[in-house]
Amino acid sequence: WVIGYDTIYAHQDAEDDALIGIKSTARLFGDRTYQALIVFYGLAVILIGVALTLAGVLWPAWVGLAAFAAHLGWQIARLDVGVPALCLRVFKSNRDAGLLLFAGLLVDAVMRTA
Repeated sequence: WVIGYDTIYAHQDAEDDALIGIKSTARLFGDRTYQALIVFYGLAVILIGVALTLAGVLWPAWVGLAAFAAHLGWQIARLDVGVPALCLRVFKSNRDAGLLLFAGLLVDAVMRTA
């Protein structure tokens, strides 16, 4: 997940990075950024799902993961790496993605202690 949102952030100034020789994931993935995001976000969702399974969580955690996954999908669909302001907006929306996942985990924890 972190590699994905860091790549989105890096696309804001990928041209400047190229001029001064900085090697960023935005430059590495270039035209394949969307495919890379699908891979990294997909892996994040799968691995979090494995962790939830191993932890034996209740349904709210799964709802949180589903909402998290949907938000990541929305990011990929919404993103235009050629528009720096949009890259920043999508990058910042990862706070919301994290909150969705956290909310599911929090409700799960409350239900377990009730």
